Amino acid sequence: MTAIETRGLTKYYGDVRGIEDLSLTVERGEVFGFLGPNGAGKTTTIRTLLGFLSPTAGEGRVLGRDVTDERALLEAKRRIGYLPSDPGFDEGVTGREFVAYHASLKGDERSEELIELFDVPVDRKIREYSRGNRQKVAIVQAFMHEPELVIMDEPTSGLDPLVQERFNGLLREERDRGVTLFTSSHVLSEVRKVCDRVGIVRDGRLVALEDVEALLDRSGKRVRVQVAESVAPDDFALPGVHDLRVDDWVRFTYTGPYDALLERLLDYTVVDLDIEEAPLEDAFMRFYGDEGGGKGDDGKGDGGDGGAAIEEGDDGATTGSTDV
Repeated sequence: MTAIETRGLTKYYGDVRGIEDLSLTVERGEVFGFLGPNGAGKTTTIRTLLGFLSPTAGEGRVLGRDVTDERALLEAKRRIGYLPSDPGFDEGVTGREFVAYHASLKGDERSEELIELFDVPVDRKIREYSRGNRQKVAIVQAFMHEPELVIMDEPTSGLDPLVQERFNGLLREERDRGVTLFTSSHVLSEVRKVCDRVGIVRDGRLVALEDVEALLDRSGKRVRVQVAESVAPDDFALPGVHDLRVDDWVRFTYTGPYDALLERLLDYTVVDLDIEEAPLEDAFMRFYGDEGGGKGDDGKGDGGDGGAAIEEGDDGATTGSTDV
């Protein structure tokens, strides 16, 4: 049985598209990355899968339960961990009281272990917590009951690099135990570290679904070459050449066959040559081009001069609760 399955899943807010015709399958034990810039529809998808939003059309199943069947989904939620992008808390309780409340709802198999791992100041009031400490206690509640499936929306937001590495280690341990992990992100380096497969969403539509290794192959190589002769840009207009710049060096990202590139370089006296793996972001941007100001799932742009960026979660739905 699959952990998550959608067929034509669609959510509109009036006339504004949140997600449309989303079809994907996440297998049991898989670590699946759901990628897209802020406003692409990631939070809408997650909240629809968890029953917080009603789909406009299409179907979705989580742990075999229909997302529109409230009673069946409630049973499944006991086996799900949820880490929202912007966790909401009762500011007047301590971290320990918050964890105890969630233990009363869904059980507690390992909260003390997780509190120690992430060094959560559980005896302080949550109103005193930094953004990072809020995220850490939310991580504890998402994993404390040893769920079969954990759904995470931008899970490393607010975490410093050392805590991020601990969190990635936790994800690898959970993967090895057979837990299914579904994580949304716009940070591709995170996905590369932990995910098996990725789906890329753009303007509410799934535009790619592939293995992380295939996405890495798509990112290609960054080439920097200096030659003795003068070079015109058209001289390196080969299939697979992207982002070509010519100054003292010829610089580009290359995704084509290496034989063709080597054959072209034989036409020149090569003075210096540097080839390195291109960042995963390069492949990602080829799905999006330069449309960074496009509309998101709230019908607004992603922000710019004179206004705050539109963050994922501004999709017409409340994102604060950590209850599943």
